[in-house]
Amino acid sequence: MEKTFFISADIEGITDVTFWSETEEGQEGYEAARAQMTREVAAACEAVLESGNLPVVRDGHGNARNISHLDLPEKTVLMRGWACHPGSMMAGLSAAHSGVLYIGYHAPAGSDGSPLAHTVDHEKVKWAKVNGRLMSEFTMNSLYAAALGVPSLFISGDETICRLAAEEVPQIAALPVKTCRGNSTRNLHPLEAARKIKEAVARQIAAFQENPAAYAPPALPEQLTLEVCLSTHQGARSALRLPGVTQLDPYTVRYVASTPKELNIAFELILG
Repeated sequence: MEKTFFISADIEGITDVTFWSETEEGQEGYEAARAQMTREVAAACEAVLESGNLPVVRDGHGNARNISHLDLPEKTVLMRGWACHPGSMMAGLSAAHSGVLYIGYHAPAGSDGSPLAHTVDHEKVKWAKVNGRLMSEFTMNSLYAAALGVPSLFISGDETICRLAAEEVPQIAALPVKTCRGNSTRNLHPLEAARKIKEAVARQIAAFQENPAAYAPPALPEQLTLEVCLSTHQGARSALRLPGVTQLDPYTVRYVASTPKELNIAFELILG
């Protein structure tokens, strides 16, 4: 019986992507970056299809219209654009999906793991933490998936996010496609990265299908304490308009959520 695997894709963790211009439509290097984003997503889709299952892809970067659907294998469903949904990069995920694959993910704000390290908005967020730990977009999204009972199975991206993801979800398979130092990156060849993603996803899906219980999502904390250090003191004052937000210092605010969905909504509202 066919199962459906959800693929959440970003661009900053894609092979060779190093500069902000490469992540922005119409800027220098963007077309090459989106082509490689498509190539790496396609590799994951091929592995899913060859395992006898179906891929559903959520384009999760920028305007969410980066991936070329025509260059994905047939039977791939692609979600483009935004739907004002609290899932954000996970919008469309449901308990009916068998697992989540993360492609092109990146180091969080507050880390030095990528020249493109950020969490949601690199202009507004210096760092964000949940329960005292730096919060990446993977953190938010894997918590959201866990709340639905869907396991996070695979991640590719920069070396830092792969390490952090494995700390948060030990059973995940992580494939770094680049390492970063300062404003530079050291990358796998684009074709090699795609090949390795396909091979790693295939291995992980096979292992998951052999023993699904071993990949059950970790238990969720009873409370999710969100701390956000904003780039401006005015941003911190503005965040106080959200009931439940308290100010810790001129730039930092706190909010205590009871669910990942509430966490995502609060973070979005804090950012304005």
